[in-house]
Amino acid sequence: MRVIVIGAGMFGASVAYQLARNGVAVTIIDHAHPGKATMAGAGIVCPWATRIEDPSWYEMYAAGGRFYDELIGGLNGAGETELGYRKVGALVTATDPDQFKEAGERIARRVATAPEAGDVRLLSAEQARAKFPVLREGLEAYFIPGGARVDARLLSAAMVRAAVALGAEFRTDYAALEFEGGRVRCRDGAGQIVPGDEIVVAGGAWASQILEPLGIAHPVKPQKGQIIHLRLAGVATANWPVLLPMTSHYMLTFDDSRVVVGATREDDSGFDYRVTAAGQAEVLAAGMDIAPGLVNAEIIETRIGFRPAGPSVKPIFGRVPGVEGLSVGNGLGAGGISIGPYAGKLLADIVQGKPTELPVSAYAPQRA
Repeated sequence: MRVIVIGAGMFGASVAYQLARNGVAVTIIDHAHPGKATMAGAGIVCPWATRIEDPSWYEMYAAGGRFYDELIGGLNGAGETELGYRKVGALVTATDPDQFKEAGERIARRVATAPEAGDVRLLSAEQARAKFPVLREGLEAYFIPGGARVDARLLSAAMVRAAVALGAEFRTDYAALEFEGGRVRCRDGAGQIVPGDEIVVAGGAWASQILEPLGIAHPVKPQKGQIIHLRLAGVATANWPVLLPMTSHYMLTFDDSRVVVGATREDDSGFDYRVTAAGQAEVLAAGMDIAPGLVNAEIIETRIGFRPAGPSVKPIFGRVPGVEGLSVGNGLGAGGISIGPYAGKLLADIVQGKPTELPVSAYAPQRA
């Protein structure tokens, strides 16, 4: 069996890597679209703090976080060490006392069955600022040791390299789908047929365009995110925990004195690649409200990413009904970094006809 995987973001790279690990012949086709969510994303793995309560979605989200240990271990064993992943812990705080209390109750309930979260403890405001020195004064925080940060660019590239080392083929190209004799086939940017028995469309925000020629109305649209990267000159930020202030914004740091503040969630924006005044103002205001110590930080860059947002918080993956040999992996939205690698493993199992670890019928794509 040869499988064509269209898209090498977090979802597609994971599908390809998992298939290659199982000896499946894989061709990865990816066009380097500016604005790919994976290329813009610097994210957080800390499922236990999310405010979303949907039980089946949370089961997937928590499993995605738990899967990271296996994923990172496997990649390290394959010689991949530049992964952009580190368990630095997570600080969960809130400016509203009621929200903070609710967060603590929610976290306590969830970590009771999640030993990978570590020994969660309540920190005083002084202890919280010791871990994240630019944090607003007077805020207590819950510290979750199992929380981690991820550079999605590095991790997805590592999964692709690992797949290629196992025999996969990687092409930087366009892909076009068409029907031929009741089956779907793929052509590359030169119009040549790409041989394959199965096709997985993991094209993120562009998947709808890829599937449209087949008459498939894929319900995923781009959700624009503007993510600001700052530098605190001379400050060692490598081991700062990720910061979750119980809003739609977040903060994390990297080794080069870099602080990342994200992000806007702009629906119905299409593929608008502009950095806007409103987007900059929103993210900077949110960042400096929770971490006023950033006031003198240098703005390095603002990255634009288009999250593949579906009609609900649930991802969309599985075989497309009524279309032989076609599967879809998409709709991760803002949860792509946490869920993407694990959902990719589940989809790889589906393509191979294997049973999945979790029930997946709730995430199945529709024909139209």
